[in-house]
Amino acid sequence: MKLIKATIENIPLIQDLAKRSWENAYAEILSQEQMKYMLENMYSEIEISAHLRNSNYHYYLIFDEKTNDYDGFIGFENHYEENTTKLHRIYLVPESKGKGLGKKTLEFLNEKVKEIGDNRIILNVNKYNSAQKFYMSQGYKFYDEGVFDIGNGFVMDDFLMEKTIEN
Repeated sequence: MKLIKATIENIPLIQDLAKRSWENAYAEILSQEQMKYMLENMYSEIEISAHLRNSNYHYYLIFDEKTNDYDGFIGFENHYEENTTKLHRIYLVPESKGKGLGKKTLEFLNEKVKEIGDNRIILNVNKYNSAQKFYMSQGYKFYDEGVFDIGNGFVMDDFLMEKTIEN
């Protein structure tokens, strides 16, 4: 597995990986309308371009050297809060789950967080998303919850999780 820093040229690939992974991850949690709305807004070319222009926001593509294919991506923002990095996105396509790629990607994130001097990682996870168990297995703990209005009559009903990183 190799993590490759994403660029503007990779936006269509990020959009495709997001769509493929969301169809699996959220099919039984969100309506088709909400998924479509969120993908169109959170993964628009304008939105991802803005992230890539932000020096604290990073996207990395997860590349499987065995299959010679992209398996997913991670998006995170250093210094989101004081000494805190926010993991905004980590998605794997369904056929890549269970291979240890998610764990290796979070280990990579831990190292990146240490390098820039943050000591905490936070994330939001849907209250009905089975990924909660994965995050807990990687040392994340629940610290809050919230219902966030995302427009068009839709909300994100999330748990907030955190992990302390020892420098």
